[in-house]
Amino acid sequence: MSDPRFVPLPPRHDPGEDSTVAAREFCDVMSTRRSVRMFSSREVPLEAIEAIVRAATWAPSGANQQPWRFVCVSDPVLKSRIRAGAEAEEREFYANRASAQWLADLEPLGTDPNKEFLETAPWLIVVFRLSTGEDGGQVYYSTESVGIACGFLLAAIHHAGLVALTHTPSPMRFLGEILGRPANERPFLLVPVGHPADDCEVPRIALDRRPLSEVMILDRGDQAVSRDLDRNR
Repeated sequence: MSDPRFVPLPPRHDPGEDSTVAAREFCDVMSTRRSVRMFSSREVPLEAIEAIVRAATWAPSGANQQPWRFVCVSDPVLKSRIRAGAEAEEREFYANRASAQWLADLEPLGTDPNKEFLETAPWLIVVFRLSTGEDGGQVYYSTESVGIACGFLLAAIHHAGLVALTHTPSPMRFLGEILGRPANERPFLLVPVGHPADDCEVPRIALDRRPLSEVMILDRGDQAVSRDLDRNR
C-alpha cells in the first residue's frame, strides 16, 4: 500500500538526455548577473514581483517550515525611511566599525555611505528570517533555508531581465521597526530590484571569478579539475 503522505514526483523541466548542454546554458545566463547600484526609476509591475517571490518560495527548507517573509516595498515614504535608516548605519560602519582591511577590500567597488538606489529602485524586497514559528514553535536550519531562498530570488530576478543588489546594512533592526514586523522576524537581506539606469556601470572587479580548479574539488581532492568551464564576463 502506498503511503498517503507522498505523491508522485510532479512534471518538471526536463532537457532530455543532454543535461550538460542545459547546465552550460544556465551557467551562461547566470554569468551575466551583476550587482547593480545604478537603477532606473522605470516601473516594474507588481505581477512580476509576485512571480519572483513565488519562485523564491520553492526553495527547500528545514522540515518544510519555510521560515521566510518577503516584504515588498514600493511606497516612496517607506523607501525614504529605509534609506535614512540604512545610511545612518552605513555612516557608522565606514567611520567606526569597519577595519582598515575591510575598507581596503571595499575600495575597488567604489561604495560609500550614500545609498540613493534605495529610493530610485522601484521595489525593495526585504527578506526576513523567522527565528520561531508563528505559534512560537521551533524552526529548523532557518539561516540556511533563507539563504537558499535568497539564491532562488536573485536567479528569478535575473531571469526576469531585472537587476538587483544584495544590501546588508548592519545592524538591520531598523527594517523590522519601519516595516512593523513581529519580534520573531529578523532582517536578513535588503534587495533593491528594478531596471538598470541607461548609464549603468558596474565595478570591473565584478568580472573576476576564481577558476573552477580553485573552487571545485572532485572526490577528496586527489584529482584536479582538468577543464576550465568558467564563463567570465
